[in-house]
Amino acid sequence: MDAIFYWRFMSTIDDVKNKLRGVIDPEIGISIVELDMVKEIKLEGERATLKIALTVPECPLTSKIKKDIGDILRSLGFSNYSVNFTTMNDEERRRLVEYVRSKRIRKINETRMSQERAPSPLSKLSNPSIHNIIAIMSGKGGVGKSTVCGLIANELARRGFKVGILDGDITGPSVPKLFGLSGRLSTDGNKIVPALTKTGIKVVSMNLIVERETDATIWRGPILSNVIRQFFSDVMWGELDYLLIDLPPGTTDAQLTVFQSFDVNGVVLVTTANELSRVIVSKALNMAKKLEAPVLGIIENMAYYSCPHCGHVETFGKGAGEEISREFGIPLLARLPLDPNLTRFTDSGQIEEYANLLIEEAVNELGRERIRRLTIVEADGSQV
Repeated sequence: MDAIFYWRFMSTIDDVKNKLRGVIDPEIGISIVELDMVKEIKLEGERATLKIALTVPECPLTSKIKKDIGDILRSLGFSNYSVNFTTMNDEERRRLVEYVRSKRIRKINETRMSQERAPSPLSKLSNPSIHNIIAIMSGKGGVGKSTVCGLIANELARRGFKVGILDGDITGPSVPKLFGLSGRLSTDGNKIVPALTKTGIKVVSMNLIVERETDATIWRGPILSNVIRQFFSDVMWGELDYLLIDLPPGTTDAQLTVFQSFDVNGVVLVTTANELSRVIVSKALNMAKKLEAPVLGIIENMAYYSCPHCGHVETFGKGAGEEISREFGIPLLARLPLDPNLTRFTDSGQIEEYANLLIEEAVNELGRERIRRLTIVEADGSQV
């Protein structure tokens, strides 16, 4: 007996209906059987007759549905067939809409649960050779955060520590300029080799990767986040006592990536004296606290100007650093003056040659606060 004739002879309405599950409504993306669009199947000898209810009359994709049904029927051996189309009534359409909506809600919930069970895309990255990670954060631009980051790195290096700077300000990197670094980073064929400053500080920055330092980095948040993670995991940092991360202004993807991806041991906030800076930096501080990143202290930059001729001290604003220190109970590490000498050193890429007793004391205070947090034990036995 011919195989096709045998299959047609054996086919039942249930067989045809089961095969029709492979016909998908092109607009909704769900099987026409699952959508209850198949209203009638008649099998009379070698002939098959089907009635299909469309969601709307004269559906522009009717020919696609008819072709797919025809392919199914021919595969079952029915060369003689007809497919008739009708339109759903209001009640049938209402049931279809409710079914599709509930199915999509279930799909969304299943996807969410699956994502919650799966490893986070921002799972923690670890590097046992990096002993301390300190984030330098401001919330507001223009407060000299990168400069403060460079000054802290210098002071730590002077004390014999092995220091690295990860320039997390991808779209506006300024760290290479401070240290007089130029050219493009190399690789060992596997990982990126960081640039070395004159005193041996390791630096990775987007400005050392782009062809020209003036090239704009026009990227969306997810790409920036991936680059920051790569700057940590795909770089030959070697043994570091301190890795300083210069974060961009704001409380967005870059900051979230750092706090969720790395075991940040401390945050240093940088502000200026004015009220606007105080408000915005307070937002950054609250973000750090919500993400359980320990805030070690605050540095008020460009806090005053001391005249080199008459000694008169000019202050700017009320002293935002002191207010934030009192309000949140965190140490004020230093109030740094507006110093033309510092501008001269940074503009010429010689920040490592700049020395300031206030920075020395700020780093001392940083160390004391770090030790205090490591040694204070709460009543439940956990460290703070």
